[in-house]
Amino acid sequence: MNNSRFDSPEASLDYMRRVAVKGSGFSNWLQIEPLKVWQGESELVVEIRPEMTQHHGFAHGALVGLMADNACAWAGASVIGDVVTGGYTINFLRPAQGERLRAKGQVIKPGKRQVVVRADVWSEDEVSEPVHVATAQATIIPTGLGS
Repeated sequence: MNNSRFDSPEASLDYMRRVAVKGSGFSNWLQIEPLKVWQGESELVVEIRPEMTQHHGFAHGALVGLMADNACAWAGASVIGDVVTGGYTINFLRPAQGERLRAKGQVIKPGKRQVVVRADVWSEDEVSEPVHVATAQATIIPTGLGS
């Protein structure tokens, strides 16, 4: 994808940190860190804390889903501006064990009224190879609001 609504990768990251993370009580509490939000692609990480796990000690599925949802929405936002998620489907592939989750989103088909985006989520730690734990597809809807 060759276009972006931002002037630079740095400007997009600054916007996402200010608006999508600091402006969202939930994302701010989770301490999600956007690493890339540029030209239809996104990458974000979150450290897994004990209060984010389920009874087997894995990252809770809601956290995995949030990472996929944000990766899709942020990839879409990098192209069309302020967005909300119209819907998404997620497939959990294996338990999310590790120290952090990493999600990457990529716009599949941009449009004026909706954007189709896919995301993949991995669990990571310092000693093992990343493990692909989920894949998702979302329909992202522009709000029509400015930045």
